[in-house]
Amino acid sequence: MNRFFITLLLLLTAGAAVFAQNSGALNMVKPVITDQDLVINIGEITENAVFFPVDIQGTRIEVLAVKAPDGTIRTAFNTCQVCYGSGRGFYKQQGTVLVCQNCGNRFRMNMVERRSGGCNPVPIFADNKTVTDTTITISKLYLTRAKEIFAQWKRS
Repeated sequence: MNRFFITLLLLLTAGAAVFAQNSGALNMVKPVITDQDLVINIGEITENAVFFPVDIQGTRIEVLAVKAPDGTIRTAFNTCQVCYGSGRGFYKQQGTVLVCQNCGNRFRMNMVERRSGGCNPVPIFADNKTVTDTTITISKLYLTRAKEIFAQWKRS
């Protein structure tokens, strides 16, 4: 009987580890870069959002990048245009949608970078980034301008 419980425990532990790995893949956070342009390698972006933290003059901000269903790469600041002042107005991916951690609004990937205003991620439009065949660069100057919307931000 003890062997049964040990086997069951091992299977449950292995299953939990696989679940944790798969869940983490939906919310991949890259290492923090400090006081510089953000350069995103387009080859790393899939339908699972990737979050890029940047420390700008002591304020942590975060950019998200995701491949939309139409194959385009979309970028936005990882903060809700309505909820940013709460400190919890950031997004986590659940399945195929982004969910605001403050109000629970669910946001489809094909809407990232398409809508300004309302309860959705703050878009980073084409005129605020440089796109090549292999990279997307968001300047330190543009990132610095976004500091105020991250002043209360408490990602967890």
